Amino acid sequence: MKTILITGCSSGYGLETARHFHAQGWNVIATMRTPRADVLPAAERLRVLPLDVTRPDSIAAAIEAAGPIDVLVNNAGLGLFGAFEATPMATVREIFETNTFGMMAMAQAVLPQFRSRRAGLVINVTSTVTMAPMPLVAAYTASKTAIQGFSTSLALELAPFDVRVKLVEPGYGPGTRFTANGTERMQGLIPEAYAPFAQAIFAALGNPAAVTTAADVAETVWRAANDASGQLRYPAGADAVARAVNDRPV
Repeated sequence: MKTILITGCSSGYGLETARHFHAQGWNVIATMRTPRADVLPAAERLRVLPLDVTRPDSIAAAIEAAGPIDVLVNNAGLGLFGAFEATPMATVREIFETNTFGMMAMAQAVLPQFRSRRAGLVINVTSTVTMAPMPLVAAYTASKTAIQGFSTSLALELAPFDVRVKLVEPGYGPGTRFTANGTERMQGLIPEAYAPFAQAIFAALGNPAAVTTAADVAETVWRAANDASGQLRYPAGADAVARAVNDRPV
């Protein structure tokens, strides 16, 4: 029976992915900054651990408590909408600490056990903003694009040890807490000069042609985890698949 560790399970993609793998019979270690029994009640083959991916001591404690794992899903992330001109560099650094450095730190923490066993899989959840440009998410896009390049190189680096790396690329998910979790962080990031432009963007986002659901991402992570091929990228959601077809062969 395989064991998967998933970061960012308090809501959205991570929560649904934890539920999906548990339903499929896997051992699931669901992590979140502040564990909540009302989000993931105790169950056989399911453990909830505290984890803040921006803190080395928290990462070390979680990895030790988890024990051997087969798959790491780096899902924890922060959202950010706003004009880059108005975004404090402290906020940019906060986004990178979780979305980029947090993912890298988690991967680095599990690689010794994967390499020694010559088995293991790292799945990094990024975004389709890395495929096609989107306004008002410059810092967020940069944080996710960095992980795209990181993962592509890391996959080649780990191949001699039979350790795999994969990317899951969700599309736009208005049903998640992406924006709700960052409401305070985004205050004041749309200056008056940008307001008309931003309103048009938000209007379009409010009426999307296709969207990505948490279930779409969970099912795509499941497919990536069980795919023995050399495929690196897995778009998740109807809009992501459409964008990937236009961007490159899937």
